[in-house]
Amino acid sequence: MKDLKEYNIPFVGLKLGKHLFDFEINNSFFDFFEYDEFNDVNVLTSLEFEKKTTLLELHFNISGIVNVNCDLTNEPYNQNVNGEFDLVVKFGNDYNDDNEDILIIPHGEYEINVAQYIYELIILSVPQKRIHPGVEDGTLNSEILNKLEELSPNKDNKSNNHEIDPRWQTLKKLLTDK
Repeated sequence: MKDLKEYNIPFVGLKLGKHLFDFEINNSFFDFFEYDEFNDVNVLTSLEFEKKTTLLELHFNISGIVNVNCDLTNEPYNQNVNGEFDLVVKFGNDYNDDNEDILIIPHGEYEINVAQYIYELIILSVPQKRIHPGVEDGTLNSEILNKLEELSPNKDNKSNNHEIDPRWQTLKKLLTDK
């Protein structure tokens, strides 16, 4: 995390009260985490940082666009992402991040790096199943969609009486001969 120094917030020099920090997230941010599922990233993160006498309260808010590939057609499209996350930072003897909403840092610390929290918030704001909006409304014309339509089982197959293998006919007799 040494390369992500711009996400360090030195809270020792801050006055008590609320402070605002804004971050513009792009592809280079995700390169540090070696995450390559996004084609392009343009997300604005605003952080409301409230310093109190015994703890710190952080409220993350993200909004923007992430370009991803559709899970069905592999066509790239822009996915809107929005999300919020609250984090409470307390001071203790040892570092402890077991609880996802509470971070405990040692008493001697003077800054906190928020890059990991921004990263996780963006990743979790993207839907797990990514479907191109053109697939949902039927406006996307793609070779893959045409091939899927061609290979899909026809609805008329069930109504047509095709030749059934005689072995299956014999098995069906066993069911009805009770």
